Amino acid sequence: MATRRLVFIHGRAQEHRDAQELKDSWVASLRKGMAKSGLELPIAERDIRFPYYGDALFDRVAGLPDDRVAQVIMRGAGQPADEREFVRAMLAEIAAELGVSEAEIAAVADAQIIERGIQNWEWVQRVLVALDRHVPKASKLSIALATEDVSKYLFDPRITDAIDEGVRAAMVDDVPTVVVSHSLGTVVAYKMLKEKQGHERWNVPLFVTLGSPLAISAIRRRLQPLRHPDYVGHWFNAMDERDVVALYPLSHENFPVDPEIENKTDVDNFTDNRHGIAGYLEDRVVAQRIHAALLGD
Repeated sequence: MATRRLVFIHGRAQEHRDAQELKDSWVASLRKGMAKSGLELPIAERDIRFPYYGDALFDRVAGLPDDRVAQVIMRGAGQPADEREFVRAMLAEIAAELGVSEAEIAAVADAQIIERGIQNWEWVQRVLVALDRHVPKASKLSIALATEDVSKYLFDPRITDAIDEGVRAAMVDDVPTVVVSHSLGTVVAYKMLKEKQGHERWNVPLFVTLGSPLAISAIRRRLQPLRHPDYVGHWFNAMDERDVVALYPLSHENFPVDPEIENKTDVDNFTDNRHGIAGYLEDRVVAQRIHAALLGD
């Protein structure tokens, strides 16, 4: 019988990096998490797949300083109206959930606005600055990147197809495969796994989502109809409640599927924005779950 496999599906890569280096960093973090329980990685690294799609999202802002990146990605130029409304709705929901008032948004000085003159987008920039003040660890850059990347993946067929094709290639028929996804990668993974056509022989004993924005209303609506993927045995979601990208747990109230998703909401993510992958994979319980699934327990 073929050994079990592990597929990592990453979120945004903020710089051009070698795919092998990224994979190595994920594996190293997972090993640290397992070591907290005296466990070792139970499969060979050759049985771990890491489909890399970062360049598909990164090229537009490669080499620019952070302030210019936020300006480029959030200015809205050339975006269709439905995509602009999607980004606006996501940010409005994040702001409301974090207690950022309309008064705080309106109080942001004109001098702090990165991009001006485009309908609705002055408000977007004010929200980002207000969030930066309200939640210091959640920089406007990281929120902007996450929001823009999700919108590009869901609305731009060229990006959607390029990412989906690479991720699907990591799956192998009839081989039990644990899928571990992070951030935008949770959207990519869920969309891929819930599609039935041509995937009937996939076998995913455990689907793990880390720092997932799937429950944000604009994303959830875009992914309708919601359902638990047929060939996923168990879905485990983990988040740090301070992670503003993972705004809500994937509870039945926020993401109604049957069977319900198991949620762990007390991860202590040590990374600066509470969203980094290392802070999730090094969590003892997250690593234990992945270890058990790779053993077939």
